[in-house]
Amino acid sequence: MKKIMNKAEDFVDEMIEGILAANPGELATVADDLRCVVNKNKMAGKVGIATGGGSGHLPLFLGYVGDGMLDGCSVGGVFQSPSSVQMLEVTKAIDQGAGVLYIYGNYGGDILNFDMAAEMADVEGIRVEQVVAGEDVASGPKGEESKRRGVAGIFYVYKIAGAKAAELATLDEVKRVAAKAAANVRTMGVALSPCIVPEVGKPSFTLNEDEMEIGMGIHGEPGIRRGKLKPADGIVDEMLIPILDDLPYVRGDEVSVLINGLGATPKEELYIMYRWVGQVLAEKGIKVFKVYIGEFATSMEMAGASISLIKLDDELRDLLSKPAHTPFFEQKQL
Repeated sequence: MKKIMNKAEDFVDEMIEGILAANPGELATVADDLRCVVNKNKMAGKVGIATGGGSGHLPLFLGYVGDGMLDGCSVGGVFQSPSSVQMLEVTKAIDQGAGVLYIYGNYGGDILNFDMAAEMADVEGIRVEQVVAGEDVASGPKGEESKRRGVAGIFYVYKIAGAKAAELATLDEVKRVAAKAAANVRTMGVALSPCIVPEVGKPSFTLNEDEMEIGMGIHGEPGIRRGKLKPADGIVDEMLIPILDDLPYVRGDEVSVLINGLGATPKEELYIMYRWVGQVLAEKGIKVFKVYIGEFATSMEMAGASISLIKLDDELRDLLSKPAHTPFFEQKQL
């Protein structure tokens, strides 16, 4: 294992220390806990939005705390859920009197701990609502969407809910648009190499140099097919067609596209992927409103990528267009 770090057990805390040091005017910690991070900027009467999850996925989850997106994040160890107590501390810190919305991925540990945090927040007199994002079409068949993992497409849920909250909408309205965004996102990924959790010190799975795995999760969860590495257009077809068929996305629809690198994939390769995605969508009569290309939800140093589509209507397009600023994401009004 070759990593730029000191001790494996200090990996997460020193990473957070670096992020805080680089963004002193934007982020702060609460409850004397380095792993409870909040936006320094407050807006009275605004619904607070919190997320949480394991480290190893930057900019997910912590990287989306900022103006126009999230208000706080509880941070777990690499690929580990944060605790319910940490989630509660973030909740108390970001409540501005309008309640708090939890948005997080569909993973057992996160669900258990966020549910517990919500119950504790209720005792504290804070109303909490929740939206669980799960859009990975490889992890559950159509009709069983509740089984699907939350992956890079949660970015859209954060962005749209954050824009609605910035309008000082009610908690019910922010939850409604977050759930609407989540229902209209689909994602599929491909892995070309494994990743290494620092405290484990070795890959959690192996792929031969000439292999790829379609549908692998961001923690190394098994995909739906392992086989020989295909040319870029063939890889895209294996990912994009199941996405289009699932919702389905049809002629006349308008979408935003997210091409996400998993940690060790050059942007050049992501743009090669989008070249074919754009052509396929154009041939199918699906209009592209906005394209995001880069790293939005990684898996340490895993090589690979994911494709996410969100189907837009006037409301979702307007909210997606709003400005946002976090240490890892910047968007002006579109």
